[in-house]
Amino acid sequence: MEQEQATTEAEGNVSDNPPQQEEQLTPDQEIIELEKLLSEEPDDFQARCRLGELYFGKGRMDEALTEVKKAIEMAESLRVEMDRSLAMYYSNLGTIYGTKGMMDDARPQFERALELNNYDILSLFNLGRLQSEKKDYMKAKEYFERLIELTPEDPIAWYNLAGVYEQLDNPQVSDFNTLDMAVQAYMKVLEFDPAHLESSFKLMDISFTLKKTDMAVKVMEDAVEHNPDEPLAYYNLINAYEKCKMFEQAEEARQRLKQRFAKRTKEGSPS
Repeated sequence: MEQEQATTEAEGNVSDNPPQQEEQLTPDQEIIELEKLLSEEPDDFQARCRLGELYFGKGRMDEALTEVKKAIEMAESLRVEMDRSLAMYYSNLGTIYGTKGMMDDARPQFERALELNNYDILSLFNLGRLQSEKKDYMKAKEYFERLIELTPEDPIAWYNLAGVYEQLDNPQVSDFNTLDMAVQAYMKVLEFDPAHLESSFKLMDISFTLKKTDMAVKVMEDAVEHNPDEPLAYYNLINAYEKCKMFEQAEEARQRLKQRFAKRTKEGSPS
C-alpha cells in the first residue's frame, strides 16, 4: 500500500510539473544571436538571409539592404561554383563518349559544359578537334582561339590552331589568307616546346612555300639542336640545305648524322 501511494505521489508530481519548453527568442534576441554567429562564421548563408529578414521586419532598412546584398553575393558565388562543377561533369561525360567513338553524343556534352562555364578548357579543346575532323575549320578556329586566350603558353593549343590556320589558307576551303598566321602559331609552339618536331617540319614546308629559305634552314638547324638523337631532324635539315644549294653544309650534316649513330651503335653493342 505504501509503495502504491509513493507511485501515485510521484505520478502526481510529474503531472503537476510538466517539462519546460524551450523559450522562443524575440526578434531582437535572435538578431543579437545571429550577429554573434556571423561574426564568427561570416559564410553562413542561411544565417545571413535570416538576419536580413529580421532587420527588414524591424524597419532597419540600411542594415537589411547590406545583409541582402551580401546574401545575393554569396548565392551568386555558390551558383558559379556549382556551374563549374557541373560543367566538369558534362565535359567528362563528353570525353567518355568520345573515347567510345560516339562523337554525335560527345559533342552536345561539351557544348552544354561551355554553356555552364565559358572557360572550360577541356570542352574548348575537344570541340575544336571535333570541328576540325568535320572540316568545319571556321568553327574550329573559334574554339581554338578561345582556348589560346585561356592557355596562352600551351604548345598543343597553338599547334592545333596553326593547323586550322593552314587549312583555312586553302582556296578550296575559304577565302582567308591565313598562312602567315599559321607561321606565327607554329613559332609559338616552338617557343614553348623547342623539341616539337612536327611543328618544325610544318614550319619548314611553309617557309619554302613562302620562299623564305633562310627561315626554313634556321628552323631545321634548331630542330637538330633540340633533337640531337632524332634521325628525321637530320634528314630534313639535309633536305633543306640541298634545296638551298648549300651542299657543303648538307654533307657536313650527313657526316654528323653518321658519326652520332655510329657512336650510339658502338655504345649499344655488348662488350
